[in-house]
Amino acid sequence: MQLMSKRKILITAALPYANGSIHLGHLVEYIQTDIWVRFQKMCLPKENGHEVYFVCADDAHGTPVMLRAEREETTPEELINQVHNEHLKDFTAFHIEFDNYYTTHSTETREYSENVYRKLQTADPSLITTKNIQQFYDPDKGIFLPDRFIKGECPKCNAKDQYGDNCEVCGAAYAPTDLIGPYSTISNASLVLKTSKHFFFRLSDERCINFLRHWTQKENHLQSEAANKMQEWLGKTGQNNLSDWDISRDEPYFGFEIPDAPGKYFYVWLDAPIGYMGSFKNLCTQKNINFNEFWKKGSTTELYHFIGKDILYFHALFWPAMLEYSDYRTPTKIFSHGFLTVNGEKMSKSKGTFITAENYISHGLDPEYLRYYYAAKLNGTMEDIDLNLDDFIARVNSDLVGKYVNIASRAAGFLVHHFDGHLANITSLDYEGPIELKELKSSVHKLHHELLNEIDPIQAHMQNRRYNQAIAIIMALTDKVNEFWDQQKPWEKAKQIKNSPTKLAMNHPIKFSLHLVSSITIECFKILTILLKPVLPVLAERAESFLNVDPLRWVDLKKSLEPGHQIQAYKHLITRIDRKKINAMIEASK
Repeated sequence: MQLMSKRKILITAALPYANGSIHLGHLVEYIQTDIWVRFQKMCLPKENGHEVYFVCADDAHGTPVMLRAEREETTPEELINQVHNEHLKDFTAFHIEFDNYYTTHSTETREYSENVYRKLQTADPSLITTKNIQQFYDPDKGIFLPDRFIKGECPKCNAKDQYGDNCEVCGAAYAPTDLIGPYSTISNASLVLKTSKHFFFRLSDERCINFLRHWTQKENHLQSEAANKMQEWLGKTGQNNLSDWDISRDEPYFGFEIPDAPGKYFYVWLDAPIGYMGSFKNLCTQKNINFNEFWKKGSTTELYHFIGKDILYFHALFWPAMLEYSDYRTPTKIFSHGFLTVNGEKMSKSKGTFITAENYISHGLDPEYLRYYYAAKLNGTMEDIDLNLDDFIARVNSDLVGKYVNIASRAAGFLVHHFDGHLANITSLDYEGPIELKELKSSVHKLHHELLNEIDPIQAHMQNRRYNQAIAIIMALTDKVNEFWDQQKPWEKAKQIKNSPTKLAMNHPIKFSLHLVSSITIECFKILTILLKPVLPVLAERAESFLNVDPLRWVDLKKSLEPGHQIQAYKHLITRIDRKKINAMIEASK
């Protein structure tokens, strides 16, 4: 295990929109980010000078929030506060442990939005420009409409009631202005085209293009598949494939008004990523952290964004270019992931596979089942992962109950009954006695080192977010421990002890053997618990209580439990998944 120097790390996950519930697809991102954060904190304890922070926030602005608030006869502020509490409750239920979970509707995010805008505006020449554009306007509601609220007849196949960006019947992509007979999905009114002045960030400026060619390709900021996608979007050297970015919306709009531009508001995609800064600034105020040390240009700290591949364009082009030319640091790395399918298909409300976090929890399903299953699937790439519910049940029941927890339950009873829970010395090879016990000592030593020898590969896989490979190694180790137990047949030794006409001394070969086999099995369980702790933090807490130890850290992997250490009597740590609960959840989701 490598010795790590002191590090300062800020980690973010994409901001969930304050207009809907958290579902299992969202949780792919938040679970994988939380695992990585917990792993970093286990390896880099704060008391040793390391700093690791995980922040997020609700993405609170935009037309959909404004319209939903109106429909529910409340204010946008009251709505986003309600949704914020719901989101935080869901995240907490799945053991997502933020250092700060905030909102973009904050004084901090407004401050940095205006700051970034003004710096881009005063660049020489300015990176902010204005253009007159035509947009569809709902005359009944008195608002300009985003594409999602526009429907009409497909200009390609004439299918009715198609959305403003693509046809679900023939698959054609088009602009909203191409629709035949466009109408508002809010009021059903026929739409009219109106001209309005909008503000744009000049992403197509040669400065941005040249910077992004270097940033996306030369400095390992992106996964290889993401870097290749950026190259495709940027085009070849000498080409300019990027368009200027519309960063404004007209009133009425729920958001921040643009300075010196009455009636104009920052488009949500300007202030949403700046919400990372706003949330961290809020944490800095609470904890007396130096904000500039993490965000000013030239910072030597580390900044990591976890995002879905659907928002890669914003985070790998628009966001770093904005930061670069407003005198802030750019991300160290952006980690992009794929989507979730359920039973091999897109999540479906009609099939009951569009499952909310709240619905999962309300049916009595342990959130750590899902944390483990996602970890067993995630490989650090942008590939989609599938939640196959039959495999989910079988894998969790087999791996966590049948293999991992089984190790503790098998050994604990013998230790508590015959040795009052006290452990033997597993590290010493010295033994004056029969040759078969010396061979047993050697086997114990070998098993212990087989586990210790896999620590560095597992650590490397966790660091690189290849959780599936880490889990594969860990489960192979659980198999080794269970095989060792079966080979040693400690139950036969316990039977001999019970049937002995006299009380056997502690150094009697039979009793010594049972003590040693049970003790190494518990030591192996401790090691496996540490390796799984970033994935299964609550199960690890229960295991720590059973082991009678302080919270375990990565450095404890090579510190064996002391001879004589006393464990507690074993209690169930986790139960099997009940298929009836899965079926009930599916029915409730339809």
